[in-house]
Amino acid sequence: MIIVTGAAGFIASCLVSKLNQEGFKDIVLVDDFSNEEKNKNFEGKIFSQKVERTEFIPWLKENEHFIQFVFHIGARTDTTEFDRDLFDKLNLNYTKDIWNICVEYGLPLVYASSAATYGLGEYGYDDNHEVVDKLKPLNPYGDSKNDFDKWALKQEKQPYFWAGLKFFNVYGPNEFHKGRMASVIFHAFNQIKETGAMKLFASHNPDYKDGEQLRDFVYVKDVVNVCMFLLNHRKDSGLYNLGSGQARSFKDLVKNTFKALDKEPDISFIPTPEDIRDKYQYFTEANMEKLKSIGYDTSFHTLEEGVTDYVKNYLADKTYY
Repeated sequence: MIIVTGAAGFIASCLVSKLNQEGFKDIVLVDDFSNEEKNKNFEGKIFSQKVERTEFIPWLKENEHFIQFVFHIGARTDTTEFDRDLFDKLNLNYTKDIWNICVEYGLPLVYASSAATYGLGEYGYDDNHEVVDKLKPLNPYGDSKNDFDKWALKQEKQPYFWAGLKFFNVYGPNEFHKGRMASVIFHAFNQIKETGAMKLFASHNPDYKDGEQLRDFVYVKDVVNVCMFLLNHRKDSGLYNLGSGQARSFKDLVKNTFKALDKEPDISFIPTPEDIRDKYQYFTEANMEKLKSIGYDTSFHTLEEGVTDYVKNYLADKTYY
């Protein structure tokens, strides 16, 4: 039995699909299943049962002897939310409870951390344990993820195998429900379909031209491939970056979306919203050497490959993965 939390969400539902493709069917989906739009993400997938997020901790204790692996992907991920108590409850303390149960019963654990822990990148983007205490996230979401990473590294008792995955800018199918927090590609596709054009955030940093802000965009199919590798690897515990390892511009991203739609680029710029302007990352790029050093050698999709697959095979017909 494999546990996947956040199973109605974007990344976790893609992981369930990948597990099915690899022959895993005894999967327990954990989430708040009250959002019908999100629930479409696991329609047609094979699983053994659903457990409500609020009931999962006692359920996990009662059923530990059936469990092979825990993927804790569920989290509050809204970077514009500033209720720290909410993040402490859902991202920090809930994850501590899962960790402690995995320690008690000898269960392997992979959990979702985030590149948001790196803040403005003052200390680079290296998944080095020595730097975690120094990191300065830009919002309560990033703080909650870094607070858990710091706590995990300080624990004398740890699961026999654990990995915290620092997701960079993940994009791909099954994000129809995410609204404002969906990927730029998702928004670009919809804007281009509706208006024939795309508006990007202007740069408010003199070191970057409009549209040339750089992010590490990683295709969700690569993310779930790494999860599958860790499911089988089960050693070399620690924090791991999960990006493509290659920073690309938003302009590149959108140009490739136009190309996948067989349209000529028409890009203009609007001011970055003031509520995120001071907390805006102008550059992120994952150092992926640590993951490679433990034997992960599958190549990642290029931006061109990922955008083309996403647009043509999922967004065009609103198809789920």
